[in-house]
Amino acid sequence: MEDKRWLWVIVTAIAPIAWGSGYVVTRQLLPAEAPLWGGVLRALPAGLIVLLLARRLPSGSWWWRSLVLGTLNVGGFFVLVYVAGQRLPSSLAATLMSASAACMLLFAWLLLHRRPRIAAVVGAAVGLAGVVVMLGFDAGGADVWGVAASLGAMVASSIGFVLTSRWGADVPALPMTAWQLIGGSIVLLPVAVLVEGAPPALTAPSALGFAYLTLVATALAYVAWFSGLRRLSPGVVGVVGLLNPVAGVVLGVVIAGEAFGAAGFVGILLVLTGIVLGAAPPRRAESVEVSPEPAQSRT
Repeated sequence: MEDKRWLWVIVTAIAPIAWGSGYVVTRQLLPAEAPLWGGVLRALPAGLIVLLLARRLPSGSWWWRSLVLGTLNVGGFFVLVYVAGQRLPSSLAATLMSASAACMLLFAWLLLHRRPRIAAVVGAAVGLAGVVVMLGFDAGGADVWGVAASLGAMVASSIGFVLTSRWGADVPALPMTAWQLIGGSIVLLPVAVLVEGAPPALTAPSALGFAYLTLVATALAYVAWFSGLRRLSPGVVGVVGLLNPVAGVVLGVVIAGEAFGAAGFVGILLVLTGIVLGAAPPRRAESVEVSPEPAQSRT
Protein backbone atom coordinates (compact mmCIF):
# COMPACT_ATOMS: atom_id res chain seq x y z
CA MET A 1 0.00 0.00 0.00
CA GLU A 2 2.83 2.38 0.86
CA ASP A 3 4.45 1.66 -2.51
CA LYS A 4 1.22 2.67 -4.24
CA ARG A 5 1.01 5.75 -2.06
CA TRP A 6 4.41 6.98 -3.24
CA LEU A 7 3.47 6.09 -6.80
CA TRP A 8 0.49 8.44 -6.57
CA VAL A 9 2.67 11.09 -4.95
CA ILE A 10 4.92 10.90 -8.02
CA VAL A 11 1.93 11.05 -10.38
CA THR A 12 0.57 14.07 -8.51
CA ALA A 13 3.98 15.76 -8.73
CA ILE A 14 3.60 15.92 -12.53
CA ALA A 15 1.06 18.73 -12.07
CA PRO A 16 3.07 21.29 -10.06
CA ILE A 17 6.18 20.60 -12.16
CA ALA A 18 4.19 21.23 -15.35
CA TRP A 19 2.58 24.35 -13.84
CA GLY A 20 6.00 25.61 -12.81
CA SER A 21 7.22 25.24 -16.39
CA GLY A 22 4.27 27.36 -17.47
CA TYR A 23 5.86 30.45 -15.91
CA VAL A 24 8.78 30.31 -18.35
CA VAL A 25 6.60 29.43 -21.36
CA THR A 26 4.16 32.24 -20.64
CA ARG A 27 6.89 34.81 -20.12
CA GLN A 28 8.91 33.77 -23.16
CA LEU A 29 6.29 32.89 -25.77
CA LEU A 30 2.81 34.21 -25.02
CA PRO A 31 1.29 37.69 -25.56
CA ALA A 32 1.09 39.58 -22.27
CA GLU A 33 -1.84 41.80 -23.29
CA ALA A 34 -4.53 39.09 -23.44
CA PRO A 35 -4.74 37.27 -20.11
CA LEU A 36 -8.45 36.41 -20.39
CA TRP A 37 -8.15 34.96 -23.87
CA GLY A 38 -4.94 33.30 -22.75
CA GLY A 39 -6.92 31.43 -20.10
CA VAL A 40 -9.62 30.42 -22.61
CA LEU A 41 -7.13 29.28 -25.25
CA ARG A 42 -5.33 27.24 -22.62
CA ALA A 43 -8.30 25.65 -20.86
CA LEU A 44 -10.99 25.10 -23.52
CA PRO A 45 -8.97 23.02 -26.03
CA ALA A 46 -7.54 20.98 -23.16
CA GLY A 47 -11.02 20.35 -21.78
CA LEU A 48 -12.37 19.25 -25.14
CA ILE A 49 -9.43 16.90 -25.73
CA VAL A 50 -9.84 15.28 -22.33
CA LEU A 51 -13.63 15.05 -22.84
CA LEU A 52 -13.06 13.11 -26.07
CA LEU A 53 -10.92 10.67 -24.10
CA ALA A 54 -13.34 10.48 -21.15
CA ARG A 55 -16.52 10.09 -23.29
CA ARG A 56 -18.67 11.08 -20.34
CA LEU A 57 -20.87 14.13 -19.77
CA PRO A 58 -21.88 15.50 -16.37
CA SER A 59 -25.19 14.42 -14.90
CA GLY A 60 -27.41 15.74 -12.14
CA SER A 61 -25.67 18.10 -9.73
CA TRP A 62 -22.43 17.82 -11.66
CA TRP A 63 -23.68 20.39 -14.19
CA TRP A 64 -23.56 23.19 -11.60
CA ARG A 65 -20.66 21.66 -9.68
CA SER A 66 -18.56 21.73 -12.83
CA LEU A 67 -19.21 25.45 -13.20
CA VAL A 68 -18.41 26.15 -9.56
CA LEU A 69 -15.24 24.07 -9.51
CA GLY A 70 -14.23 25.28 -12.97
CA THR A 71 -14.50 28.89 -11.81
CA LEU A 72 -12.46 28.24 -8.66
CA ASN A 73 -9.78 25.98 -10.15
CA VAL A 74 -9.56 27.22 -13.75
CA GLY A 75 -11.31 30.40 -14.90
CA GLY A 76 -10.98 32.67 -11.89
CA PHE A 77 -7.67 31.11 -10.92
CA PHE A 78 -6.02 31.80 -14.29
CA VAL A 79 -7.10 35.46 -14.24
CA LEU A 80 -5.99 36.10 -10.65
CA VAL A 81 -2.64 34.45 -11.24
CA TYR A 82 -2.11 36.64 -14.30
CA VAL A 83 -2.90 39.81 -12.33
CA ALA A 84 -0.51 38.73 -9.58
CA GLY A 85 2.20 37.97 -12.12
CA GLN A 86 1.84 41.41 -13.70
CA ARG A 87 1.88 43.36 -10.41
CA LEU A 88 4.30 41.39 -8.24
CA PRO A 89 7.87 40.13 -8.55
CA SER A 90 7.72 36.46 -9.46
CA SER A 91 9.52 35.51 -6.24
CA LEU A 92 6.90 37.20 -4.07
CA ALA A 93 3.98 35.84 -6.12
CA ALA A 94 5.35 32.29 -5.97
CA THR A 95 6.02 32.58 -2.24
CA LEU A 96 2.46 33.72 -1.56
CA MET A 97 1.01 30.96 -3.75
CA SER A 98 3.09 28.32 -1.97
CA ALA A 99 1.01 28.97 1.16
CA SER A 100 -1.65 26.84 -0.55
CA ALA A 101 -0.07 23.80 1.14
CA ALA A 102 -1.14 25.11 4.53
CA CYS A 103 -4.39 26.51 3.13
CA MET A 104 -5.48 23.12 1.79
CA LEU A 105 -4.79 21.55 5.19
CA LEU A 106 -7.00 24.18 6.81
CA PHE A 107 -9.89 23.84 4.34
CA ALA A 108 -9.71 20.05 4.47
CA TRP A 109 -10.16 20.39 8.25
CA LEU A 110 -13.06 22.84 7.91
CA LEU A 111 -14.89 21.31 4.94
CA LEU A 112 -14.03 17.61 5.19
CA HIS A 113 -13.51 17.42 8.96
CA ARG A 114 -10.10 15.86 8.37
CA ARG A 115 -7.88 16.94 11.21
CA PRO A 116 -4.37 17.48 9.79
CA ARG A 117 -1.67 15.10 10.91
CA ILE A 118 1.36 16.55 12.67
CA ALA A 119 3.63 15.20 9.92
CA ALA A 120 1.60 17.01 7.25
CA VAL A 121 1.71 20.30 9.18
CA VAL A 122 5.46 19.99 9.76
CA GLY A 123 6.03 19.06 6.12
CA ALA A 124 4.04 22.06 4.89
CA ALA A 125 5.93 24.39 7.25
CA VAL A 126 9.35 23.04 6.21
CA GLY A 127 8.40 23.20 2.54
CA LEU A 128 7.10 26.77 2.80
CA ALA A 129 10.29 27.78 4.61
CA GLY A 130 12.22 26.24 1.73
CA VAL A 131 10.29 28.31 -0.81
CA VAL A 132 11.00 31.49 1.18
CA VAL A 133 14.71 30.64 1.37
CA MET A 134 14.85 29.68 -2.30
CA LEU A 135 13.02 32.71 -3.67
CA GLY A 136 13.45 35.29 -0.93
CA PHE A 137 10.59 37.29 0.49
CA ASP A 138 10.89 41.04 0.07
CA ALA A 139 7.43 42.56 0.45
CA GLY A 140 8.66 46.11 0.64
CA GLY A 141 6.57 48.31 -1.66
CA ALA A 142 4.54 45.33 -2.86
CA ASP A 143 1.46 46.20 -4.90
CA VAL A 144 -1.66 45.75 -2.75
CA TRP A 145 -3.83 44.55 -5.62
CA GLY A 146 -1.15 42.12 -6.70
CA VAL A 147 -0.93 40.65 -3.21
CA ALA A 148 -4.74 40.46 -3.04
CA ALA A 149 -4.90 38.70 -6.43
CA SER A 150 -2.21 36.20 -5.44
CA LEU A 151 -3.90 35.39 -2.13
CA GLY A 152 -7.28 35.23 -3.88
CA ALA A 153 -5.95 32.73 -6.41
CA MET A 154 -4.42 30.66 -3.63
CA VAL A 155 -7.60 30.61 -1.54
CA ALA A 156 -9.92 29.99 -4.52
CA SER A 157 -7.92 27.05 -5.84
CA SER A 158 -7.44 25.59 -2.35
CA ILE A 159 -11.20 25.63 -1.74
CA GLY A 160 -11.82 24.26 -5.23
CA PHE A 161 -9.37 21.40 -4.84
CA VAL A 162 -10.76 20.44 -1.42
CA LEU A 163 -14.32 20.51 -2.79
CA THR A 164 -13.12 18.38 -5.70
CA SER A 165 -11.85 15.85 -3.17
CA ARG A 166 -15.17 15.97 -1.30
CA TRP A 167 -17.55 15.80 -4.24
CA GLY A 168 -15.52 13.77 -6.70
CA ALA A 169 -14.72 10.53 -4.87
CA ASP A 170 -16.65 8.49 -7.44
CA VAL A 171 -15.70 10.50 -10.54
CA PRO A 172 -12.60 9.34 -12.48
CA ALA A 173 -9.86 11.86 -13.13
CA LEU A 174 -10.49 12.19 -16.89
CA PRO A 175 -14.13 13.36 -16.77
CA MET A 176 -13.40 15.44 -13.65
CA THR A 177 -10.65 17.26 -15.54
CA ALA A 178 -12.76 17.74 -18.67
CA TRP A 179 -15.79 19.08 -16.82
CA GLN A 180 -13.81 21.60 -14.80
CA LEU A 181 -11.73 22.87 -17.71
CA ILE A 182 -14.80 23.32 -19.90
CA GLY A 183 -16.84 24.77 -17.02
CA GLY A 184 -14.12 27.31 -16.26
CA SER A 185 -13.86 28.19 -19.96
CA ILE A 186 -17.63 28.74 -20.22
CA VAL A 187 -17.45 31.23 -17.36
CA LEU A 188 -14.31 32.92 -18.70
CA LEU A 189 -15.21 33.14 -22.41
CA PRO A 190 -17.89 35.89 -22.26
CA VAL A 191 -15.69 37.95 -19.94
CA ALA A 192 -12.82 37.67 -22.42
CA VAL A 193 -15.05 38.80 -25.30
CA LEU A 194 -16.44 41.77 -23.36
CA VAL A 195 -13.12 42.95 -21.93
CA GLU A 196 -10.56 42.05 -24.60
CA GLY A 197 -12.63 41.75 -27.77
CA ALA A 198 -11.40 39.39 -30.45
CA PRO A 199 -8.85 36.72 -29.56
CA PRO A 200 -5.21 37.61 -30.17
CA ALA A 201 -3.54 36.69 -33.44
CA LEU A 202 -1.16 33.80 -32.93
CA THR A 203 2.44 33.76 -34.09
CA ALA A 204 4.47 30.58 -34.46
CA PRO A 205 6.08 30.99 -31.00
CA SER A 206 2.79 31.78 -29.27
CA ALA A 207 1.03 28.88 -31.00
CA LEU A 208 3.80 26.57 -29.78
CA GLY A 209 3.50 28.03 -26.30
CA PHE A 210 -0.26 27.54 -26.19
CA ALA A 211 0.12 23.99 -27.50
CA TYR A 212 2.49 23.17 -24.65
CA LEU A 213 0.31 24.82 -22.02
CA THR A 214 -2.81 23.11 -23.37
CA LEU A 215 -1.44 19.58 -23.65
CA VAL A 216 1.13 19.43 -20.84
CA ALA A 217 0.56 22.22 -18.32
CA THR A 218 -3.23 21.92 -18.42
CA ALA A 219 -4.62 18.61 -19.74
CA LEU A 220 -1.89 16.31 -18.41
CA ALA A 221 -1.30 18.37 -15.28
CA TYR A 222 -4.94 18.52 -14.18
CA VAL A 223 -5.49 14.81 -14.85
CA ALA A 224 -2.46 14.02 -12.68
CA TRP A 225 -3.58 16.46 -9.97
CA PHE A 226 -7.15 15.17 -9.79
CA SER A 227 -5.85 11.59 -9.83
CA GLY A 228 -3.85 12.46 -6.74
CA LEU A 229 -6.85 14.08 -5.07
CA ARG A 230 -8.83 10.84 -5.52
CA ARG A 231 -6.18 8.75 -3.76
CA LEU A 232 -4.35 11.07 -1.37
CA SER A 233 -5.59 13.52 1.22
CA PRO A 234 -5.82 17.21 0.19
CA GLY A 235 -3.09 17.99 2.73
CA VAL A 236 -0.63 15.62 1.07
CA VAL A 237 -1.53 16.91 -2.38
CA GLY A 238 -1.06 20.49 -1.18
CA VAL A 239 2.43 19.72 0.12
CA VAL A 240 3.37 18.08 -3.19
CA GLY A 241 2.24 21.31 -4.85
CA LEU A 242 5.31 23.03 -3.38
CA LEU A 243 7.19 21.63 -6.39
CA ASN A 244 5.53 24.37 -8.47
CA PRO A 245 7.94 27.21 -7.57
CA VAL A 246 10.85 24.75 -7.54
CA ALA A 247 10.16 23.80 -11.16
CA GLY A 248 9.75 27.45 -12.10
CA VAL A 249 13.10 28.39 -10.57
CA VAL A 250 15.01 25.43 -12.04
CA LEU A 251 13.65 26.00 -15.55
CA GLY A 252 14.26 29.71 -15.22
CA VAL A 253 17.92 28.96 -14.54
CA VAL A 254 18.25 26.38 -17.31
CA ILE A 255 16.26 28.14 -20.04
CA ALA A 256 16.34 31.84 -19.19
CA GLY A 257 19.76 31.96 -17.50
CA GLU A 258 18.38 33.39 -14.24
CA ALA A 259 20.68 33.68 -11.22
CA PHE A 260 20.82 30.79 -8.77
CA GLY A 261 23.00 30.63 -5.66
CA ALA A 262 23.56 28.67 -2.48
CA ALA A 263 20.22 29.82 -1.02
CA GLY A 264 18.48 28.19 -3.96
CA PHE A 265 20.06 24.81 -3.26
CA VAL A 266 19.21 25.04 0.44
CA GLY A 267 15.64 26.06 -0.37
CA ILE A 268 15.10 23.20 -2.80
CA LEU A 269 16.49 20.74 -0.25
CA LEU A 270 14.06 22.07 2.37
CA VAL A 271 11.12 21.83 -0.05
CA LEU A 272 11.94 18.21 -0.91
CA THR A 273 12.35 17.40 2.79
CA GLY A 274 8.96 18.97 3.53
CA ILE A 275 7.30 16.93 0.77
CA VAL A 276 8.76 13.67 2.09
CA LEU A 277 7.65 14.53 5.64
CA GLY A 278 4.18 15.63 4.57
CA ALA A 279 3.55 12.71 2.22
CA ALA A 280 4.78 9.99 4.59
CA PRO A 281 2.04 7.46 5.45
CA PRO A 282 0.50 7.53 8.93
CA ARG A 283 1.86 5.04 11.43
CA ARG A 284 -1.52 3.69 12.45
CA ALA A 285 -3.48 1.23 10.33
CA GLU A 286 -5.97 3.77 9.02
CA SER A 287 -4.85 5.55 5.90
CA VAL A 288 -6.02 8.80 4.39
CA GLU A 289 -4.98 7.62 0.97
CA VAL A 290 -8.58 6.80 0.08
CA SER A 291 -11.28 8.66 1.94
CA PRO A 292 -13.10 6.51 4.49
CA GLU A 293 -16.31 8.47 4.04
CA PRO A 294 -19.05 6.74 2.05
CA ALA A 295 -19.87 8.32 -1.28
CA GLN A 296 -23.38 9.30 -0.22
CA SER A 297 -22.06 11.47 2.59
CA ARG A 298 -20.28 13.69 0.07
CA THR A 299 -23.34 15.05 -1.65
